[in-house]
Amino acid sequence: MIALVFLVVGKLKETHWIEAVAEYEKRLSKLAKTEWIEIEDQRIPENPSEKEKLTVLETEGKKILTRIPKDAHVITLEIAGKPMSSPEFADYLAELATYGASKICFVIGGSLGLSSAVKARSQKALSFSPMTFPHQLARVMLIEQVYRALTLMANLPYHK
Repeated sequence: MIALVFLVVGKLKETHWIEAVAEYEKRLSKLAKTEWIEIEDQRIPENPSEKEKLTVLETEGKKILTRIPKDAHVITLEIAGKPMSSPEFADYLAELATYGASKICFVIGGSLGLSSAVKARSQKALSFSPMTFPHQLARVMLIEQVYRALTLMANLPYHK
C-alpha cells in the first residue's frame, strides 16, 4: 500500500474545510496510508519588505525540509508547476508506484509559497492553475485529486 504524506504550512481552521479533508481521508484510507504534517506558519508584517518575505520563506523552508521523509518522492504545489489532467496525474502516480516510490510527500507552502531550497528538493512541481486559491482550499483540492487518481489506478468508478 502506498504511503502519502501531506506536508503543509499552517492549520485548517474552518469546520467546512476540516470536514472536507476528513471525508477524503476516510475514503483514501482504503487505498493508501496517509499522514498529515502541519508546519507552523511564520508571521508576516502588514507590508513586508523583500528581505522580510525571504526570511519567512527561508524559515518555513527549513522547517519543511526537516520534516520531509528521507525516502519520499517529493511533489510540491507551485503556481509555476506543471498542470496535469486528473488521468495524467493518476498515470504519474502509477508510474511512481511501478518504479518503487512507496512513499510520496506532497508539500503545500505558506502564503508566500515555497523557498528555493524546498523547490530544489522536489522531484515534481505540480500546479492546479495559474490562479491563486486559498491555502485551505488547496488542501481540499489536493486530497480530492489524490483520491481521484488512486481510484483511477484501482479502476474504481469515482472518476467520470
